[in-house]
Amino acid sequence: MKKVAYDDYYKEENYFGNPYPGLLDFFDKHEPKGVVLDLGCGQGRDSLAIGKLGYKVIGVDHSAVGISQLNEEAKKRQIAVEGIVDNVYDFSIPQDIDVVLLDSMLHFYKSDLEKETKFVEKILTEIKKDGIFVNCILKGDTRESILKNIINDSAYEWEIVMDSYTEYKEANAEFHLLAIKKGNKKTIS
Repeated sequence: MKKVAYDDYYKEENYFGNPYPGLLDFFDKHEPKGVVLDLGCGQGRDSLAIGKLGYKVIGVDHSAVGISQLNEEAKKRQIAVEGIVDNVYDFSIPQDIDVVLLDSMLHFYKSDLEKETKFVEKILTEIKKDGIFVNCILKGDTRESILKNIINDSAYEWEIVMDSYTEYKEANAEFHLLAIKKGNKKTIS
C-alpha cells in the first residue's frame, strides 16, 4: 500500500478533532436512518459519530492508517461502520447509498478547482434519485458560490434540505453545511 501524507498526521489520535455540532444535529434529526458514504473520512470522526446515531456508514479514504484506525474503533464500539482504502475521486457511488458526505474535502483553490468541480459533478450524477448530498465547507463567499453554481448547472433538480452554518470552536472557524436531495432530471424546453 502506498504511503500518503495523512498517514503521518494520523499518528496523532483524533487528528482533526470532533465532528461539527451542526453536522451531528442534521444526522440526528434526519429520517430515515440509512446508508451513508463518507468520502475522505480520514480516521472516521464523522463516520463513527454518524454510525453511533444508527446509520450504516461506509468511509472511504486514501490513508490506510486512518482507515485502520476507523475500522478498529468501529469494531470496538460495535457499530455498523466500515472503512475502505481507495481514491475518493474515482470511487463509484453504489445505488444503496442514501447520503453522500463530504466534510472539508472541497476548497476550490485555483489549483484544485477543475478537479474538485469534476468530483462534485460526478457525485451529483451518480447519487440515486432522492439521495442526499451533504457538504461541509469552510465559510467563504467564493467557495460557497462555486459549489452552488455546480449544483445549479447540474442536469438534475435539487431540493435544499439544510443550508446553514455551524461553528467549529476547535478550529475557531465557521463552516457552511449544505444538504440537498436529488430530484428528477431537468427537462430542457
